[in-house]
Amino acid sequence: MLPENAGGCINKAFESVDDGFQTIDLRIRREDGDRNDRDGEWSAERDLRCGWGVLRPAWLQRFRTAKWALFWLCWAGAIQGMVVNGFVNVVITTIERRFGLRSMQTGVIAGGYDMASFACLAPVTYLGGRSSASKPRWLGWGVLLMGIGSLLFALPHFLIPPYKVAGEEPDDLCIVNQTASSSWKDAPGEGGAWAVAVFVAAQLLHGAGATPLFTLGVTYIDENVSKKMSSVYLGVYYTMAVVGPALGYVVGGQMLKIYTDFATVDSETLGITPLSSSWIGAWWVGFIFSAVLCLVVALPLLAFPYELPGAAEIRASKISEAHEGAATKTAAFSALRELPKATAALFKNPTFMFLNLAGASEGMLISGFAAFLPKLIENQFAVNASQAAMLLGVITVPAGGGGTFLGGWLVKRWRLTCAGIIKLCVVATLLAVVFSFSFVLSCDNYPFAGVTIPYNSPSVSGGDRLSAECNAGCACGARAAAVCGADARAYASPCRAGCARALPRGAHTLYQRCACVAPVAPLPLYYDAETNTSIPYEAINSTCSSECPYLWLFVFLSFCLMLFTFVATMPALSATLRCVREEQRSFALGLQWIMVRLLGTIPAPLLFGFLIDRACRLWAAGACALYDNVHMSRYMLALALAGKLCSLLFFFFAWWFYRPPGGKSDNAVAPAADAPGRDKANGSLTTVTTVANGTLDRSNGYCNAALECSDHL
Repeated sequence: MLPENAGGCINKAFESVDDGFQTIDLRIRREDGDRNDRDGEWSAERDLRCGWGVLRPAWLQRFRTAKWALFWLCWAGAIQGMVVNGFVNVVITTIERRFGLRSMQTGVIAGGYDMASFACLAPVTYLGGRSSASKPRWLGWGVLLMGIGSLLFALPHFLIPPYKVAGEEPDDLCIVNQTASSSWKDAPGEGGAWAVAVFVAAQLLHGAGATPLFTLGVTYIDENVSKKMSSVYLGVYYTMAVVGPALGYVVGGQMLKIYTDFATVDSETLGITPLSSSWIGAWWVGFIFSAVLCLVVALPLLAFPYELPGAAEIRASKISEAHEGAATKTAAFSALRELPKATAALFKNPTFMFLNLAGASEGMLISGFAAFLPKLIENQFAVNASQAAMLLGVITVPAGGGGTFLGGWLVKRWRLTCAGIIKLCVVATLLAVVFSFSFVLSCDNYPFAGVTIPYNSPSVSGGDRLSAECNAGCACGARAAAVCGADARAYASPCRAGCARALPRGAHTLYQRCACVAPVAPLPLYYDAETNTSIPYEAINSTCSSECPYLWLFVFLSFCLMLFTFVATMPALSATLRCVREEQRSFALGLQWIMVRLLGTIPAPLLFGFLIDRACRLWAAGACALYDNVHMSRYMLALALAGKLCSLLFFFFAWWFYRPPGGKSDNAVAPAADAPGRDKANGSLTTVTTVANGTLDRSNGYCNAALECSDHL
């Protein structure tokens, strides 16, 4: 007789019958099953605990919440923005001068990040978006990879000899009958190819490491918070991602006030200041700092479980607003062979595709202006790199961060549905189009002798345009170290100004006996605090002050343009998540970022760099020394208007072609419930209405089409 606790079903009528056969008990013993169940439950519980490998202490479990996950993801996003969209963009003009690069070459460097993102997005989002994958692990290792990229970006500083300031060589002064070390080459150079290769490799690591942040990171937040709070959490996340570039601009700008070789050279002994045209700031320090931060943030991210407690209940309570159509009635894809089918399903979603195109045009503008707007401010308004970075930081913090958070808050405050969210994007983009005309503001070209204005001395036949009779016998070299003359004109170098004497005074260098500088009376004076004397000079190694009155007006209009640009960012992301099915979200975000990179952010730096190079008026040592302000302003205006008008058109089409799941309702406000059938007035559950033939009544427009045949409805 079998034991009572053996489990299974036993017919008592046959217990005492001897039929001549030996009965083999194949039933699972209950205690074995209980032990297996306990082991499975312990393993599942262990996977949901915070920690690293077998190290999962109890005190660490208090941090296993969505708020703490958001906290560390926010810092990861801020570091990514600080490095890629902050430090890299701030140092563009500095590394151009340091390594003799063109804007097209620095455009390739800026585009390296997006090239890596484009290559890694599909595999990362597909593999990391599977139900068996741990998104925090992908995020943590990605942040570590960003840290390695930052170290590599700073490497060229340590591979070259200390910077030699222009003005120290004999041919930087006008010495009659001397032999020039090299001739002036007024053409773009091709030097620094090895440095470009190192910078691009670093940017590739940045791009690969940051790939999970705004794909898997977004879905990890969305899966572990309620639909009502998802927009708020994502708004905070993207706000910190926008604050990151602002920190990069501010901190990077302050680093540029420090001399690049501060560890070995005292800049005061060189007679230069951050206002000098030959100044090179410590562009590399920020990347060392960010590498340390990446290590600090990656460790907590690696400790989070693949999902947080309560994620299953949150998934069950969410309502689908996926665009209705045959393309969205596709089963979940979990095998690699289903990738083409999954891609085709998303491509047949018109709302999703037009949102992608709008994101591509917005990404083109954001990427291009982030890289080259500091250069525009430097040259248009005659400010140095540190001041330009500080101005952009002041603009980015309230406009970018506030606009992103405001967009997410409006979605929650007005309880907008997918159609209403896209309408909000249309309105915000329309306002941004108006403020794009800020690039109409243009200052007069810089008074540069021999380029924008003629010398006071007759020109020399057969010589270059920087040569005149006043400096014809000086045999000036090709080194560029612009000085400002007492006549308020800039000269390419002290030698080109015909200066025969240099007087280093602290952080400045004064020049006297300058033959090309128009005589003025009285001469400007420099007060020397050490000797308590005033020294007259005819030229000084600093930039001439600009009399353009449009700087702060441009800052205000740029603030408004950036504000309304980022107001549409968070709603556009929410619309993308809502117009696709639940199981498609990670892959949909991956495809969206691929299209944004391929059509927007990858070609943007190259396009901007090409047009900026066309606006160059004077080349020196491979880099541009002077730009045409009018041409640069018109090029930027054309790019801004074209991009914003395309975004406006694509957002409008996304709204026009959107069909809510019911096909009858295009309400802009979502129902008050977070779960189907929930009556919030009295807390009771309502019965789902069915029609006579047993089909589901979807007249409310918010049913998930994939659940029509499910028994629980």
